[in-house]
Amino acid sequence: MKKLKTWDIFALGFMTFALFLGAGNIIFPPMVGLAAGENLLGASTGFLLTGVGLPLLGVIALARVGGGLDTLTSPIGRIAGLVLAVAIYLTIGPLFATPRTATVSFEMGLAPFVGNTPAMLLAFTIAYFVAVALLSLFPGKLMDNVGKIITPVLILALAVLGGSAVLAPVDGYSVSTEAYASQAAAFSEGFLQGYQTMDALASLIFGIVIVNAIKAAGVSDSRLHTRYCIYAGIIAATCLGLVYVSLMYLGATNSQLAANASTGVQILTAFVQQTFGPAGLWLLATVIMLACLTTGVGLITACSSFFSELTGISYRTMVIGLSIFSTAVANQGLAQLIAVAVPVLVGLYPVAIALIALSLLHRWNQPALVYIPVMSTSLVFGLFDAARAAKLDFLVPAWLDMLPGAALGMGWVTPVVCVLVLAGLLDFALGNKRAAANATRA
Repeated sequence: MKKLKTWDIFALGFMTFALFLGAGNIIFPPMVGLAAGENLLGASTGFLLTGVGLPLLGVIALARVGGGLDTLTSPIGRIAGLVLAVAIYLTIGPLFATPRTATVSFEMGLAPFVGNTPAMLLAFTIAYFVAVALLSLFPGKLMDNVGKIITPVLILALAVLGGSAVLAPVDGYSVSTEAYASQAAAFSEGFLQGYQTMDALASLIFGIVIVNAIKAAGVSDSRLHTRYCIYAGIIAATCLGLVYVSLMYLGATNSQLAANASTGVQILTAFVQQTFGPAGLWLLATVIMLACLTTGVGLITACSSFFSELTGISYRTMVIGLSIFSTAVANQGLAQLIAVAVPVLVGLYPVAIALIALSLLHRWNQPALVYIPVMSTSLVFGLFDAARAAKLDFLVPAWLDMLPGAALGMGWVTPVVCVLVLAGLLDFALGNKRAAANATRA
């Protein structure tokens, strides 16, 4: 029975880290840090709980069922599970997130040097998705190509960026904004901002990529698949946490340098230029482009595996097709698709979190009895959140605003927890009744 060597386990963890670390994960934390200022501890703690904790739980949930989203959704029925899976894969994949990795990579990594023109965007996205496709065509080598080659370079660049922020801060802590006025308030706001990264959705599709990489390394024992997936998740979560903390610290200690900044990109650009001079822009470009590339590879690989199995079309054909489609979307239809994709993502997120929680909480006696009402409730409230995101507020009942957390976009939590408690108690009672009946017959 083959087992992974220690370095291979770390390579698997680095690969998993790179799959999650998109450009948004790099440019978002500095804004949180700038706003939190002297209350950085509370903000970073809250951010890590949701921004790192939820994706880790998602990886663990997928690891326990062998990496397949279809197995995770089996208690709600094949059709409902398939619809949910297709919606997640399409939105996280070719309809939004995958083309977005190319446009963000271009706008933040290359455009500052060559100009932001349609012709340059077209040339870049073609080259970008050729590279993504070439790496994705060989999923069995992802652990080697991404985990052992690309990610160490990315980690080195991040270490230089984050390390310089920690060891040589430009200013002292900034004054906290009103939303981060105390450590408790900063914790709540950080918790919300981490939640809004929506990386828990990505964890549901990356599970199969991690499992396939383990299988490609020659490991056949399903118990080892689960164990190595969890190891990879922990390594990835640790790396993500270090990146987030260092970048939030960068934002919190550069208030004068980035006094007028309105985005994380502006904060990072000001810092690297101040610290490294013109070479700093190349460092930032390297970080952004490698982060986007590895995430793009993960998304194309995951989506191609899923839709290949679903349709019977070969994996390689699917990789090429999705890469071409993503290139077209990145150059033409992204603005329109964002208007549709963001509400869909917002609507799916409560369902995804409920699914992860249900799979980890308990081995239910009758899973469908718990899953169906809980996930149906999360879907209903997710649809209301989606309506808000689409600026269709007239579809949202006024009483929803009275729910705890509604102002933070988390009004769905209380109803879902209530339904979970009721369904769980019913499942427990029926399980005891069945056990008593079996004991009587015996």
